[in-house]
Amino acid sequence: MGFRAYWHWKSRCRPGRPGVSRELRELIQQMSAENPLWGAPRIHGELLKLGFAIAESTVSKYMIRRRGPPSQSWRTFLRNNADAIVAIDLCVVPTLTFECLFAFLVVGHGRRQLLWFAVTRHPTAEWLARQIVEAFPWDTAPTYLVRDNDGAYGRAFTSRIRTMGIRDRPISPRSPWQNPYVERLIGTLRRDCLDHVLIFGERHLRQVLTAYSLYYNEARTHLGLSKDAPLGRAVQRSGRITITPVLSGLHHRYARI
Repeated sequence: MGFRAYWHWKSRCRPGRPGVSRELRELIQQMSAENPLWGAPRIHGELLKLGFAIAESTVSKYMIRRRGPPSQSWRTFLRNNADAIVAIDLCVVPTLTFECLFAFLVVGHGRRQLLWFAVTRHPTAEWLARQIVEAFPWDTAPTYLVRDNDGAYGRAFTSRIRTMGIRDRPISPRSPWQNPYVERLIGTLRRDCLDHVLIFGERHLRQVLTAYSLYYNEARTHLGLSKDAPLGRAVQRSGRITITPVLSGLHHRYARI
């Protein structure tokens, strides 16, 4: 018997602590995965209460290793609280006379619905605060509001949403990916509408946004909603198909009657 084989045989025959069963290893990993805030001492305590005689160091050995902190990720937060979150942003719209208008958009995360829009030349904090009140009257305010760090959201705006019981969740600077739903809405609005229409002024922009918001919420299918519309669109299997032009024929609505 060679030297290496001898020591391998001797180590296998050496008496010591009994091995950890596969069932217990899987239970430790399951507890670690299901409870990201638990450390080895907490899991060890639970195992002791379940009748497992095991060392805390052994628990630490078989726990799942995480690369990042145990806190909930931003993406997980957005997904888990979608129905309680709204996002806001300002969209710059140039006019035919080279004037810049600002469209204030409010979108609900749950159904990707365009909940509110308004148009102004100068978006002040007071004006934005008034829009939030008009968008969510009485007890319809959301739990969370996601926004960027635009200087227009001043003290008057933050004080108003705090008074309404809304939890302000500004994203990190220069991180538009943290506000994906409203960014996606603005991109869709440009591609579907604004890039193809000459805007004459505030009144005209409001008319265009009104027509598009009805189409977007009631008829336009969304991949993130399993190809349904934000307000829900029933499947029609019988009847004659009618076609209604939207925005002077830029889009069309199809329905059976």
